[in-house]
Amino acid sequence: MTNVTLYHNPRCSKSRQTLALLEENNANVTIVEYLKTVPTTEELNHILTLLAISPRELMRTKETEYKELHLADESLSNAQLVQAMIETPKLIERPIALANGKAAIGRPPENVLAIL
Repeated sequence: MTNVTLYHNPRCSKSRQTLALLEENNANVTIVEYLKTVPTTEELNHILTLLAISPRELMRTKETEYKELHLADESLSNAQLVQAMIETPKLIERPIALANGKAAIGRPPENVLAIL
């Protein structure tokens, strides 16, 4: 049985589908409701490293807050973008699964099967 940490939003259909898929595949899932338990800077940077993407690639760019906070500004540093996600966790793309020293974004949910 694979241990999986799932950064989850129970109100998101993709997040719920990903959780169901993990459970169907007998994963031992630890759920982190990231809107309630916001990842630390270190945790978010670790996730970005595992995903091998930039902070902006982990952001929900269609959210109102993304526009209101002017996060499309290319002069913003990665550290500033990570800080924006910590201050406004709604901006973090979801769901994110961590397992076996790897990470995957569950969009589509089947993406997480690659790390089991």
